Amino acid sequence: MKLILLGAPGAGKGTQAEVISEKYNIPTISTGNIIRAALKNGTEMGLKAKSFIEAGALVPDEVVIGIIKERLAESDCANGYILDGFPRTIPQAEALDTMGFDIDLALSIEVKDEEIVKRMSGRRVCEKCGASYHTEFKKPNVDGKCNFCDGNLVIRKDDEPETVLNRLEIYHEQTEPLKEYYKSCGKLVCVEGQDEVKDTTRLVLAALEQ
Repeated sequence: MKLILLGAPGAGKGTQAEVISEKYNIPTISTGNIIRAALKNGTEMGLKAKSFIEAGALVPDEVVIGIIKERLAESDCANGYILDGFPRTIPQAEALDTMGFDIDLALSIEVKDEEIVKRMSGRRVCEKCGASYHTEFKKPNVDGKCNFCDGNLVIRKDDEPETVLNRLEIYHEQTEPLKEYYKSCGKLVCVEGQDEVKDTTRLVLAALEQ
């Protein structure tokens, strides 16, 4: 199975990728992870990416696509893979097609913006040990204190409402058009994200088995 995971930041793609990866015994290819691996391993494309990163610039599409191509050529991708975080734009999707990587499905996990803001802005992280909590779904025993080390719980910059809204705006502008792209190819499957992770997982696996 060759699968692309779509969905706004905070929609829970990472958790579902883990479940799918285990069930089908295929790797999850996360753009950030493979760029870091390419940098560490000093591959040709990794060295190209390094020059942009050190200059504080965005890594251009052609370099990201080259790194993806290197990764998908590895042996563990022979039976399929999950792409999470790539493609982000229609030009990237077109480049993936041009490279000859024929995707079976694009699975979009649908969660409303207001629900994502609630989920992400409610996250709290212990500044000492990194344990995570949520003001509504996973409350600490003592408000503002970690259950494990009594450290202070803080909100990460990425989880502040303004940051979340900015990320959602970029998603709707750049990445959401991919849904129509893959729908036109007959490859789009949409699943409504649920309050409980296990309920979303049940719907995701059912959609993949159709």
